[in-house]
Amino acid sequence: MQDSGVTNSSTGSASDSEPTDTTEGPAAYRIVILGGGPAGYEAALVAVELGASVTLVERDGMGGACVLTDCVPSKALIATAELLTSVSGSDSLGFSSGSARVDVDRLNGRVRELAGAQSDDIRNRVVEEGVTLLQGRARLAGPHRVDVSDADGPDGPDGETHHLEAEVVLIAVGATPREIPGSEPDGERILSWRQLYELHELPDHLVVVGSGVTGAEFASAYRALGCEVTLVSSRDRVLPGEDPDAAAVLEEVFSRRGITVLGKSRAESAARTDDGVAVTLTSGDVVTGSHVLIAVGSIPQTADLGLEEAGIRLAESGHVEVDRVSRTSVPGVYAAGDCTGVLPLASVAAMQGRIAMWHALGEAVAPLRLSAVSANVFTDPEIATVGVSQESVESGAVAAEVVHLPLATNARAKMEGLKDGFVKLFVRPGVGTVLGGVVVAPRASELILPVTMAVQHSLTADQVAHTFAIYPSLSGSLTEAARQLMPHEDAAVAG
Repeated sequence: MQDSGVTNSSTGSASDSEPTDTTEGPAAYRIVILGGGPAGYEAALVAVELGASVTLVERDGMGGACVLTDCVPSKALIATAELLTSVSGSDSLGFSSGSARVDVDRLNGRVRELAGAQSDDIRNRVVEEGVTLLQGRARLAGPHRVDVSDADGPDGPDGETHHLEAEVVLIAVGATPREIPGSEPDGERILSWRQLYELHELPDHLVVVGSGVTGAEFASAYRALGCEVTLVSSRDRVLPGEDPDAAAVLEEVFSRRGITVLGKSRAESAARTDDGVAVTLTSGDVVTGSHVLIAVGSIPQTADLGLEEAGIRLAESGHVEVDRVSRTSVPGVYAAGDCTGVLPLASVAAMQGRIAMWHALGEAVAPLRLSAVSANVFTDPEIATVGVSQESVESGAVAAEVVHLPLATNARAKMEGLKDGFVKLFVRPGVGTVLGGVVVAPRASELILPVTMAVQHSLTADQVAHTFAIYPSLSGSLTEAARQLMPHEDAAVAG
């Protein structure tokens, strides 16, 4: 373990979460960050840029689970699946695709290599910027003291311990996959999504338990890779938390591609059999397959960290309660990322971490604004959303005009043989301010940016409509949708 260079002298408890000695500035501040994921390393980069002394403690590797086992590897695997889907669906373009097969060892090897390379890049960056890294297990011994045990030492977790004192502590410990009691993953047949990249052969029949974002993404990807897939959904549709029109498109695509979706079916247990797995539903029905993926959400990794003993308030779910500038209930202690339960997105985690440091070190900072956060489901097609939802409009919670433009009417989509998807915009009645949008299309994660910028900067449909779009392009559907929301007299002039 590398010595942090942080002294062991007590600093006492801060009475305010902001610096009080403006003569010394942030350089006088010692910051300890628990967790090296997006929230942790982005916060560290902000803090050292502002002159603070920063020690970051990470148990598994820089980038955290996001880089090593979650976001980076899953999207790398999905990239291969998307390529196979494009090739297999290209007959209408005059291309004879034949049969493409995947070498799973090579695929997973590439995935692990990419994740490792990204982790190394992050580590090198934070070290070059002056952040002190410690690898080990961290626990709060008080609001402003962190004990770090050397997990790699000769005595394991109970080996050498470092005692770090800090004026500011950031909790960014992330979350871990939720398990079904009695059906814990074994890494061979019963799998969490973090174990998929160790497989040496493609599952013959993958049973995916959970129809949220993670379950839908892997169901889509493994079907494209050539697996038989059964998706077990406890709700009446796939992606129950997403736009209903988008979910309907995806369900139709899943059905057409041969994915079996079992709606209103809750898994009670999963067990190994002689040649695979058996998933028992609460109805008593049994679904068999070669492998099962448990994708039923995540739980925060906040247990046994000394948080409650230090006075930090936790929700019943175990998430750290924070305000819009990432403060916890204890002055000088902040939290960011999946352990807060705000939104399980790497972009949100990173912004929470940055906001925490800007606030702690006395910089001007805008509170986190969730209404301008864009999110994406990496299925095929992708589903990207930002701002208000269809549900909030239909319930009357938000007044909005809505336009829904099928992707099939777009010239570029016709050229590429794309038929599934749409663009949807929500605008405020009368003034036309863009309140939100949905894009269902290949690379929707890229296409949603103009809508996000419109929401962030309160642009109107008129302003979007009068913006030049390339012809032909999929993004042209965004300006076309905006034109349909313009007042009729303006639209006539623009036409």
